[in-house]
Amino acid sequence: MKFVNNINVTKSIRILIILTISVFFYSNSYCQSKDSIIGKVIGISDGDTFSLLLEKDNFEIRVRLNDIDCPEKKQPYSQKSKKKLSDLIFGRQCKVYYSKKDGYGRVLGTVFVNNVNINEEMVRSGFAWHFKKYSDSKIFSDLEIKARKLKLGLWQDPNPISPWEWRKLKKNKKI
Repeated sequence: MKFVNNINVTKSIRILIILTISVFFYSNSYCQSKDSIIGKVIGISDGDTFSLLLEKDNFEIRVRLNDIDCPEKKQPYSQKSKKKLSDLIFGRQCKVYYSKKDGYGRVLGTVFVNNVNINEEMVRSGFAWHFKKYSDSKIFSDLEIKARKLKLGLWQDPNPISPWEWRKLKKNKKI
């Protein structure tokens, strides 16, 4: 009888281990999954932020593009960056994949219009930086390098100042 009990204990331990591992992997993948929303773009704040009217319930939200940072207001290329984003998405239906909100309550997302990744397009065209502080994406890094080499958009400027440096200079009142 002792042998049968050992087999049952061993089986129970195996089942417990399998359940623990399953729960760990399920919860990890769930936390990393992204939800999506669909809506019509009704306003452009700047090159990386816009207002979206949700298709489902006619509710407006603000969306901030993940992985990128665009020139700040009053910074060179700010208006051109805003116009580029507007040309790509204003008045159009888009799908936003997101996983969280930022400190300002904006949805942080990756935006698609007709299967075009708008976040990537902003960097590809030279109107956004790869925001390396919050993104380690090789794709965005490569897109920025290519845009720099081709002197696209803001890379036409001989010494463009990144938005995070601009904010730091502005905070220290050196602009």
